[in-house]
Amino acid sequence: MSEQVRPRAAVPEQLALGGMPEKLFVCTPSKLGAYEDCPRRYRYQYVDRPQPQKGPPWAHNSLGASVHTALKNWYALDVEARTVEALPRLLRATWVTEGYRDGAQERAAFDVALRWLEEYVGTLDPADDPVGVERVVATRTPVLAFNGRVDRIDRRGDELVIVDYKTGRAPLTSDDARGSRALALYAFAAERTMHRRCRSVELHHLPTGSVAAHEHTDESLRRHVTRAEDTARDIVAAQRRMEAGEDADTAFPTTPSNRCSWCDWRRVCPAGRDAVEREPWSSVQRALDPADGAGESTPAAG
Repeated sequence: MSEQVRPRAAVPEQLALGGMPEKLFVCTPSKLGAYEDCPRRYRYQYVDRPQPQKGPPWAHNSLGASVHTALKNWYALDVEARTVEALPRLLRATWVTEGYRDGAQERAAFDVALRWLEEYVGTLDPADDPVGVERVVATRTPVLAFNGRVDRIDRRGDELVIVDYKTGRAPLTSDDARGSRALALYAFAAERTMHRRCRSVELHHLPTGSVAAHEHTDESLRRHVTRAEDTARDIVAAQRRMEAGEDADTAFPTTPSNRCSWCDWRRVCPAGRDAVEREPWSSVQRALDPADGAGESTPAAG
């Protein structure tokens, strides 16, 4: 965590004043994750200007955003109004319509989302006020200026707990919670933002009502932060090579995988164009009908 960004080679200095420190790499979990998944996707999203044209909106993103916002607004109600009966109104008010195949699929998705919410809220105590809902946490290291928005931060005893809602089809395990770079960075930043110990992270999977949890140690958090710093160094090095004249596709290579089918930039990426094309609504349809497309890969969803 204490290493500084490696100096660039044969490239004009970014800062004109000699002896000044390198600029911190400003990032969010999604920005770091984009590069780790595929450097080319990172370039399309964060480097190229003008930005290439994205593909159409995905229905599974609309579904996830609608559920997240409904839960946020449920917690914004007065305690006595935090009831299951409030959910249909809240979900309708936050419903995102983009990406669905047709009105029938959208209505079916709404009904499924409402059922998830009703079952999940039925497990909550309305009187329990989280420390934060959709709370921004931020911190700095010698390399990173990190910030992120946490779905929910609970207080249990004297410690904080990071809670992240998930609406994807695939069930989650404690290994998913342990390996999540985003959750670890949220915990690291929350402790420094709110000045209270934070080691516990949880993934709340609304489709199944399950909770995947992990208790970090100081060392495991340090490992996640160090890896995030290493990713930031790799990004900076790639950008510098490109600025120095290296071919952009060489500096930011593709990492072909089944994610290519779900990538926003599939249509402008040579490797992505070779991937199987997915309809914007296909992942939601598999959530509505598990027998439809059984065994096929699906995108990660928030």
